[in-house]
Amino acid sequence: MQLVDLERIRRADSLLAEVARRTPLEHSRVLGQHTGGEVHLKCENLQRTGSFKLRGAYVRLLGLDPEQRAAGVVAASAGNHAQGVALAAQLLGIPATVFMPERVPLPKLAATKAYGAEVKLHGGVLAETLAAAQQHAERTGAEFIHPFDHPDIVAGQGTVGLEVLAQLPEVRTILVPTGGGGLVAGVAAAVKAQRPEVKVLAVQAEEAAAWPGSLAAGKPVPLTDTWTMADGIAVAEPGDVTFAHVSELADGVLTVSEESLSRALLLCLERAKLVVEPAGVAAVAALLEHPEQVVPPTVAVLSGGNIDPLLLLQLIQHGMTSAGRYLSLRVRLPDRPGSLAALLGKLGEVNANVIDIEHSRISGALPLGEVEVEVSLETRGQEHREYVVAQLREAGYTILARR
Repeated sequence: MQLVDLERIRRADSLLAEVARRTPLEHSRVLGQHTGGEVHLKCENLQRTGSFKLRGAYVRLLGLDPEQRAAGVVAASAGNHAQGVALAAQLLGIPATVFMPERVPLPKLAATKAYGAEVKLHGGVLAETLAAAQQHAERTGAEFIHPFDHPDIVAGQGTVGLEVLAQLPEVRTILVPTGGGGLVAGVAAAVKAQRPEVKVLAVQAEEAAAWPGSLAAGKPVPLTDTWTMADGIAVAEPGDVTFAHVSELADGVLTVSEESLSRALLLCLERAKLVVEPAGVAAVAALLEHPEQVVPPTVAVLSGGNIDPLLLLQLIQHGMTSAGRYLSLRVRLPDRPGSLAALLGKLGEVNANVIDIEHSRISGALPLGEVEVEVSLETRGQEHREYVVAQLREAGYTILARR
């Protein structure tokens, strides 16, 4: 298979000049301190539609002939590709139908509709949604727009690589969140053609890592399960086009845990003041988990920022727990006046900030004359967590559970 070359990516860059934003490259001091070298964040979460997907979608749709445009386009996506196709179609005056899973977050559904696409909800998982979109294409003649496995998509995403080299010519390592591989394929094609010594590393959630097994087998190999909070990169199987590029051009694949993803999301929110979705922070998670794998200066691509606010609340709490910033305790107390006040006073002495508290005296497991208190605390790190627990036990409190 012929790979997308630098000239094709440069043409895509020209086509996108008035459409896609040249996203900023932000220096990260905290990540630099963690890795021992210079780190920058490529903020595709600030791209139009909230992710890099507009780049490839616009180039793909622009390449359609008049008959294909008249027949319209159809896509399947849980969010970012849907919005990229919807906006690209709107800009080019092409009718667009987008299939989305039935439980798609409402903000992503609303945004896709706002860009002018007709949205059809189908299936509980993305594979079912994808099959429905393909059936629609066969039935109506609409052009199916694959989320990653097409040379025009790869060329469009490759413009991210062009921008990184222009913004930081001395870059030595680029980390790219990876699902189907369209972004890392394009970045690798753009970068390796000009700077072959630069390391381009794909990053996957370890619970949805199709690439390591596929690369080992020498061909795309599907996964049977892809559960991860990073749904934007939960792709069960690489495509033929992306596999050809990644297997030849990328320098390896790193996998990251769910805990690292949540910690990375919280870090971006607190320290970089950037809202990034779980899939979008995979490269930052790799810096937290595998700092020895990078040669600075390093660029971590933040691939998207479309996150459901309800999920964001859950992930902030999860990230705080992972970082030792959150502690939940179930404590047994005597059922007499002043017991709860005494507990709160002790927590104040050890500088634990009470976030929430629930007081119960009706549990069937409670001995007569005792109550249980579930208290959620903000702490300053793992050492402080252990100190709080130790001080409560030393004061005679019975801790039934902690998390």
